Amino acid sequence: MDIADFSLDLFSLAGRNALVTGGNTGLGRAFSLALAKAGADVFAVGLADDDGTTRRLIERAGRRMEFAVADITQAGVPAAIVQRCVETLGSVDILVNSAGISLLSDVGEFGREQWDRMVSVNLTAAFELAHEASRFMIGQRSGKIINIASLFSFLGGRRSPAYAATKAGIAGFTKAYCDELATYNIQVNAIAPGYFKTAITEATRADPAASRRVVEHIPAGRWGETADLMGATVFLASRASDYVNGHVLVVDGGYLVR
Repeated sequence: MDIADFSLDLFSLAGRNALVTGGNTGLGRAFSLALAKAGADVFAVGLADDDGTTRRLIERAGRRMEFAVADITQAGVPAAIVQRCVETLGSVDILVNSAGISLLSDVGEFGREQWDRMVSVNLTAAFELAHEASRFMIGQRSGKIINIASLFSFLGGRRSPAYAATKAGIAGFTKAYCDELATYNIQVNAIAPGYFKTAITEATRADPAASRRVVEHIPAGRWGETADLMGATVFLASRASDYVNGHVLVVDGGYLVR
C-alpha cells in the first residue's frame, strides 16, 4: 500500500464478523463493544446467560449480537461454537480469545486441580478455538486472531503459578500461530492488559494499601479502565494492522517500564 492510499477506512470493521469468548462480561464486554462500534457483528460466548447489557450496547451501536452459553473447555464445544458463528453470521473474520480465570492460593496449597482448571480455560480452550477458527480463515485467506495475554506473560505470578504459566503460554502460542498462518493473510496477535478495574482485581482495589502499591508502580498513575483496551482491539482486528503479526501489545499505563 502506498502512503497516499492510507485511509481511516482501514480501521473500519464493516462487513466483518467477530467471535468473542467471555464476550458479555468484564474486559470481554469492552472487546465486543469495540468491535461493534467499528462495524462488526458479534457472536459472544459466556458461561452464563447474558443479562442484556452487552446486547443493548451493541444494538445501540447499530450492530447485531448473537450469544451462546457454553463451557469452552468441554470436548467438541470450540468446534461447535465456531461452526455456529459461521452459520448464524456467515463467517468468522475475527476471533478474540478473552475467556479466562484466575484462581489464587498460597504456593503450598495450589495443587493439580487448580492448575488443570486454569490451563484448560486460559490456554487449551484458546488453542482449540484458534485451531477451529483458522480452518475457516484459511479457506477465505484472511482473518484476525487476538489472544488475551497479561502482564504476567512477562512477570511471575504470586499465589497463582498457573496464571503466569498460561499467560506466558498464550504469548508463545501467539507467535507460533503467526509463523504458520501469515502465509494465508491471517494475523495472530495478543493484547496484554495491565492492572484494570475488573471483578478479578476487586479485592486488591478494595485494600487501600494494596491499591496504592499498584498505582505507584504505574507511570500513568491510575488503574486501567476497560475502555482503555478498545482502541487496541479495533486496531488489531482491522486492516490497519495487516503488517502487525505475532506481537504482544501491552496496555498497562507503563507498568512494565518500572
